Amino acid sequence: MSETCGASLEAIVTAVAERKVTALELADTHLAALARVNGELNAVARLEPDAARARAEALDRRIAAGEAVGPLAGAPLAHKDLYDRQGWLSEAGSKIAKGRVAETTATTIAMLDAADALDLGRLNTVEFALGAEGRNVHTGPPRNPWNTAHATGGSSSGSGSAVASGAIPAAMGSDTGGSIRLPAAACGIVGLKPTAGRVGRSGIFPLSGSLDTAGPLCRTVRDTALMLAALAGPDAGDPQSVDMPFTDPLAGIEDGFGDLRIGIARTYFFDPVTATVGARLEAAIAAMIGEGAQVSDVSLPGIEIANRLNMMIIAVEACGQHRAWLEERAADYGPETLARLLGGFFVPAQAYLTGLMERTRLLAAALDGPFAEVDVIATPAWPMEVPPVAPDNAPGFAAKVEDIGHCSRPFNFLGLPAIVLPVGLDGNGVPVAIQLVARPYAERTLLRVARALERTLAFAESHKPAVTA
Repeated sequence: MSETCGASLEAIVTAVAERKVTALELADTHLAALARVNGELNAVARLEPDAARARAEALDRRIAAGEAVGPLAGAPLAHKDLYDRQGWLSEAGSKIAKGRVAETTATTIAMLDAADALDLGRLNTVEFALGAEGRNVHTGPPRNPWNTAHATGGSSSGSGSAVASGAIPAAMGSDTGGSIRLPAAACGIVGLKPTAGRVGRSGIFPLSGSLDTAGPLCRTVRDTALMLAALAGPDAGDPQSVDMPFTDPLAGIEDGFGDLRIGIARTYFFDPVTATVGARLEAAIAAMIGEGAQVSDVSLPGIEIANRLNMMIIAVEACGQHRAWLEERAADYGPETLARLLGGFFVPAQAYLTGLMERTRLLAAALDGPFAEVDVIATPAWPMEVPPVAPDNAPGFAAKVEDIGHCSRPFNFLGLPAIVLPVGLDGNGVPVAIQLVARPYAERTLLRVARALERTLAFAESHKPAVTA
């Protein structure tokens, strides 16, 4: 059943429902696919074949007995190495947590279990999820399937690489400053950062308690909707969680642009955009207009401070999370991770509290301003060409971190839902992506616009990465 490699999540679960493939066949096929591409991509932290095959066999027995199964039955998934499963290693891409065995299972993983998805293992991540390019001094850098000399984006680097290769149809990531959207953008797939609180975070190794968001990286927009339906809902272990399930995931997703209003946020967001990236974005905007979309320019008042405030909050909260290790095991961190964590010690409490208060002000300004005029805002995702993989500890990394997250971090800061999808390739054969943003809990509108653009551009139908499963 190697034809399921590169297939959509939707196609795979349909094939299981129609008895065209068994869950065990899927487990074996996609475990082998992950192992096969890993030599070139370094996307995998660990595979768990025995557990995956046992779960698949149990699912096949239930299907054979005519029992009802979940909406993701048989889906072969793997997830960022921050997601706990009781009894499995969970090492957060680090030396410090090497050998750590999870004592509980993340709520999101339990929800995917309830949907009858398969869990094949864990994927590489930037150390403790703190990095925009995707490198990791401990595990080595995952590679971009479109051009293995280039970065994957971080910190959900292995998730982006593995899904883009077709070895799996979807994976979980986490997003504190762009860590779902940046790998999705660099690797030419779809990445969703849901509204803050919509998807629970308990059992995911934390970076920043007020900014962390859990979400999927997928091959298609429709797959993203299916994943969100399995993931959305309350999490008793997450104080930020809200009870906002996402039901009937594909309802309205094919309705096109219709009467939806799309705002192009040029001020601030397009300021650092390079000529090639800008050309791909303008072509995508023109395609939306050609399909009848109502498009106008908008601006977000005060947004120019959000990137740096987001970085400051991450530094303070991550520093607090790691305080004991920083005092006892500082030498076991990679130098770049250590530098960013230590920065949190030097932020005055007043500055941190001011940053938190600015979130409320800027969110109100966005909702009362541009979101009173449009339904979705479009920006660049990664504002410049994805760079080649840099050497570990290369000079100037701090500036690169700020530049790469120029367009993504503001929406972590505001807690708004945002999705990225590919719109073309740059001169290196690496994808260029657009970012779409909506009001809180308006993921259905976001997915509808993203699907309309995906259908219009047909990127996946005409472009394939160099490394495939």
